[in-house]
Amino acid sequence: MKLSFNEATTRECSNLETDLELCEKAGFDFIEIRFDMLREYLKKHTVRELKEFFDTHRIKPHAFNAVYVFDSFLAEGREKDDAREKQTMDDFMLGCEVGQEIGSQYLVVVPDLFREAPNARPYINTRENINIDTVRILEALSDIAADYGMNLGLEPVGSLGCSVKTIEHAWEIVRMTNRENVGLTADCFNLYLYAKHNDFSDMKPVDLDKIFIVHVNNADDKPIGVLSNADRRFCDSGVIDLENYIGTLRDMGYDGMISVEVFRPEYWAQPAEKVISEAYRTTRDAVARYGRL
Repeated sequence: MKLSFNEATTRECSNLETDLELCEKAGFDFIEIRFDMLREYLKKHTVRELKEFFDTHRIKPHAFNAVYVFDSFLAEGREKDDAREKQTMDDFMLGCEVGQEIGSQYLVVVPDLFREAPNARPYINTRENINIDTVRILEALSDIAADYGMNLGLEPVGSLGCSVKTIEHAWEIVRMTNRENVGLTADCFNLYLYAKHNDFSDMKPVDLDKIFIVHVNNADDKPIGVLSNADRRFCDSGVIDLENYIGTLRDMGYDGMISVEVFRPEYWAQPAEKVISEAYRTTRDAVARYGRL
């Protein structure tokens, strides 16, 4: 498995230019770039400069995070939130265009997601309608992404407010979409959010070549409905069964990227170099213990 760093982990204490240098120094193989941090970088730098960095350094780009779709996105004849529609498509096209230039090939796609815990409200719709909308959106984005050599990783989120909560449901949608460049993003925290789900054997039916992106982290022990992204933590402690999660991926034969993604304000208050160093150490130790390096 190759170790990757997701920029959410230093979102409030760093920037893309700094993350690139520190992740290279720490030993990460890949970096996942956030759209907000990419836009900030491009105020002072060019895409060509970003490409030159990756061309001359060991660390490489992986996925862009993230495109947040919603049920009326790209739908004909439905009432639209024009600003949200534009922002979503702008993010998607930015990822496609920059990804083609710098050698990144993946975009994380998050399905329809109302506000997250602790202020989430239930997502109310039938599974049939959710499937119809999500497949329609993925098909439309897949056609565009293919022209740029980009792949889409659908990421289920187990919270009350998400339309697609489980790997099983996401895998059903990916199979229905039936596009070569559409697969899955697995995130153990987001899967744990579904009733403290801690048995990740439901990943086993997924075709190995359809697991595009893997996120790893741990979490504080809080009730569902209270537990939020701010309660994510590094892999050295917490309530998520990483032996089960990483071990399942290992047993499936997965040998791709595994990316630490944490949104913890406690970490954002620390120097970026310390955060990235600890992110690498704790992720490496967990993967060495339960997976393969």
